[in-house]
Amino acid sequence: MIRVFLLDDHEVVRRGLADLLQSGGDIEVVGESGSAQEAVRLIPALRPDVAILDARLPDGNGIDVCRDVRAVDSSIRGLILTSYEDDEALFAAIMAGAAGYVLKQIRGTDLVDAVRRVAGGQSLLDPAITARVLERIRNGVEQPRELRSLTEQERRILEYVAEGLTNREIAAKMFLAEKTVKNYMSSVLAKLGLERRTQAAVLATRLLGKTP
Repeated sequence: MIRVFLLDDHEVVRRGLADLLQSGGDIEVVGESGSAQEAVRLIPALRPDVAILDARLPDGNGIDVCRDVRAVDSSIRGLILTSYEDDEALFAAIMAGAAGYVLKQIRGTDLVDAVRRVAGGQSLLDPAITARVLERIRNGVEQPRELRSLTEQERRILEYVAEGLTNREIAAKMFLAEKTVKNYMSSVLAKLGLERRTQAAVLATRLLGKTP
């Protein structure tokens, strides 16, 4: 049996997914939650083969949950289920170690197939998209000397700061918690030897050619 955990803030959706998945006879839903924080606690304890994770939740997002869970147990495969398709979300999912990223418009039979494939060790991420992400990481090395100490995530946050985005807006774009963005921002300021966010924005604008 393939053990599955469901994370979605709508109980009706969870019920529907559970019925759909268990109708095949080879999949068992071993746990569920409507909360990102609760899921981070429950999933490692239940040790499902696959965790189906809603990308957007009231108290966080499935991509962060995937990252946190896999940091504890990398054998758990994350399948991100979302209503939105954009490069930033795909980038975040890949960086979080997700095995798949599927839209909620997916047909029921295709979702069941996706769970079986992911449980079997396959990746549902488009190789072209993965290649694009790896290219972005490689290009991160080719950067102004002042920014070389920054990680890929820190550099992207700095770019958004230069564009005039708030921590909340950056968090939404990168599928991170607002507190996580704030922590990244503190690290950026420390590495650049700066005291204020406005100083970082000015520096990034000069080095990266960004305009708010």
